[in-house]
Amino acid sequence: MNTTDPIADMLTRIRNASLARHRELTLPSSRVKREIARILVEEGFIESFSMAQDGIQEMLAMQLKYVEGRTPVVSGLKRISKPGLRVYARKTEIPRVLGGLGLAILSTSHGIMTGQQARKLNLGGEVLCYVW
Repeated sequence: MNTTDPIADMLTRIRNASLARHRELTLPSSRVKREIARILVEEGFIESFSMAQDGIQEMLAMQLKYVEGRTPVVSGLKRISKPGLRVYARKTEIPRVLGGLGLAILSTSHGIMTGQQARKLNLGGEVLCYVW
Protein backbone atom coordinates (compact mmCIF):
# COMPACT_ATOMS: atom_id res chain seq x y z
CA MET A 1 0.00 0.00 0.00
CA ASN A 2 1.30 3.43 -0.92
CA THR A 3 1.00 6.15 1.71
CA THR A 4 1.82 9.82 1.30
CA ASP A 5 3.24 10.11 4.83
CA PRO A 6 4.86 6.86 6.02
CA ILE A 7 6.11 8.37 9.30
CA ALA A 8 2.60 9.48 10.28
CA ASP A 9 1.37 5.99 9.35
CA MET A 10 4.02 4.45 11.63
CA LEU A 11 3.09 6.74 14.55
CA THR A 12 -0.62 6.01 14.08
CA ARG A 13 0.03 2.25 14.06
CA ILE A 14 2.06 2.51 17.29
CA ARG A 15 -0.66 4.65 18.92
CA ASN A 16 -3.47 2.28 17.89
CA ALA A 17 -1.56 -0.87 18.89
CA SER A 18 -0.67 0.52 22.32
CA LEU A 19 -4.26 1.63 22.99
CA ALA A 20 -5.48 -1.86 21.99
CA ARG A 21 -2.75 -3.34 24.25
CA HIS A 22 -1.09 -5.38 21.52
CA ARG A 23 2.33 -6.79 22.40
CA GLU A 24 3.72 -6.78 18.87
CA LEU A 25 3.31 -4.53 15.85
CA THR A 26 4.41 -5.19 12.26
CA LEU A 27 4.77 -2.50 9.61
CA PRO A 28 6.65 -1.95 6.34
CA SER A 29 10.26 -0.96 6.91
CA SER A 30 12.38 1.95 5.72
CA ARG A 31 15.62 3.50 6.90
CA VAL A 32 13.82 6.44 8.58
CA LYS A 33 11.38 4.12 10.37
CA ARG A 34 14.27 1.94 11.60
CA GLU A 35 16.04 5.01 12.99
CA ILE A 36 12.89 6.22 14.74
CA ALA A 37 12.39 2.72 16.21
CA ARG A 38 16.05 2.69 17.35
CA ILE A 39 15.54 6.01 19.16
CA LEU A 40 12.31 4.76 20.78
CA VAL A 41 14.16 1.67 22.08
CA GLU A 42 17.11 3.73 23.38
CA GLU A 43 14.77 6.13 25.19
CA GLY A 44 12.69 3.29 26.68
CA PHE A 45 9.39 3.89 24.89
CA ILE A 46 9.27 0.46 23.21
CA GLU A 47 10.77 -2.89 24.24
CA SER A 48 12.65 -3.82 21.04
CA PHE A 49 12.40 -4.06 17.28
CA SER A 50 13.60 -6.52 14.66
CA MET A 51 13.67 -6.88 10.90
CA ALA A 52 11.78 -9.62 9.03
CA GLN A 53 11.43 -10.48 5.36
CA ASP A 54 7.89 -10.84 4.00
CA GLY A 55 8.37 -11.86 0.38
CA ILE A 56 9.90 -8.83 -1.33
CA GLN A 57 8.94 -6.28 1.35
CA GLU A 58 11.13 -5.92 4.44
CA MET A 59 9.03 -5.61 7.60
CA LEU A 60 9.74 -3.95 10.94
CA ALA A 61 8.43 -5.88 13.98
CA MET A 62 8.18 -3.84 17.18
CA GLN A 63 7.54 -5.17 20.68
CA LEU A 64 5.60 -2.58 22.66
CA LYS A 65 6.30 -1.80 26.31
CA TYR A 66 3.75 -1.53 29.13
CA VAL A 67 3.95 -0.44 32.78
CA GLU A 68 2.84 -3.35 35.01
CA GLY A 69 1.52 -5.06 31.90
CA ARG A 70 -1.45 -2.69 31.54
CA THR A 71 -0.59 0.97 30.92
CA PRO A 72 1.29 1.74 27.68
CA VAL A 73 4.63 3.53 28.13
CA VAL A 74 3.87 5.58 25.01
CA SER A 75 1.05 7.88 26.09
CA GLY A 76 1.20 10.17 23.08
CA LEU A 77 2.72 10.60 19.63
CA LYS A 78 2.37 13.66 17.41
CA ARG A 79 3.62 14.21 13.86
CA ILE A 80 4.99 17.76 13.56
CA SER A 81 6.59 18.19 10.14
CA LYS A 82 4.20 16.96 7.45
CA PRO A 83 4.65 16.64 3.68
CA GLY A 84 2.42 19.69 3.12
CA LEU A 85 4.06 21.81 5.83
CA ARG A 86 7.66 21.15 6.80
CA VAL A 87 8.74 22.40 10.22
CA TYR A 88 12.40 23.22 10.85
CA ALA A 89 14.13 24.29 14.07
CA ARG A 90 17.43 26.09 14.48
CA LYS A 91 19.91 24.85 17.05
CA THR A 92 18.64 27.45 19.53
CA GLU A 93 14.96 26.74 18.84
CA ILE A 94 14.79 22.97 19.38
CA PRO A 95 11.54 22.34 21.28
CA ARG A 96 11.27 20.70 24.69
CA VAL A 97 8.36 18.29 24.98
CA LEU A 98 6.42 18.38 28.28
CA GLY A 99 9.25 20.26 30.00
CA GLY A 100 11.80 17.56 29.18
CA LEU A 101 9.63 14.53 30.01
CA GLY A 102 8.85 13.91 26.35
CA LEU A 103 11.03 13.50 23.32
CA ALA A 104 11.43 15.46 20.09
CA ILE A 105 12.83 13.49 17.14
CA LEU A 106 14.73 15.53 14.54
CA SER A 107 16.20 14.82 11.15
CA THR A 108 19.55 16.62 10.99
CA SER A 109 22.50 16.67 8.64
CA HIS A 110 24.12 14.08 10.94
CA GLY A 111 21.14 11.71 10.84
CA ILE A 112 17.97 11.23 12.84
CA MET A 113 18.39 11.97 16.54
CA THR A 114 16.63 13.27 19.63
CA GLY A 115 16.31 16.96 20.37
CA GLN A 116 18.65 16.57 23.33
CA GLN A 117 21.40 15.03 21.17
CA ALA A 118 20.93 17.78 18.56
CA ARG A 119 21.30 20.44 21.28
CA LYS A 120 24.58 18.86 22.45
CA LEU A 121 25.95 18.78 18.89
CA ASN A 122 24.66 22.32 18.11
CA LEU A 123 22.56 21.07 15.20
CA GLY A 124 19.18 22.15 13.90
CA GLY A 125 16.95 20.26 11.53
CA GLU A 126 13.47 19.10 10.62
CA VAL A 127 11.25 18.31 13.62
CA LEU A 128 9.72 14.95 12.71
CA CYS A 129 7.60 14.16 15.77
CA TYR A 130 7.02 14.39 19.51
CA VAL A 131 6.75 11.34 21.78
CA TRP A 132 5.64 11.40 25.42
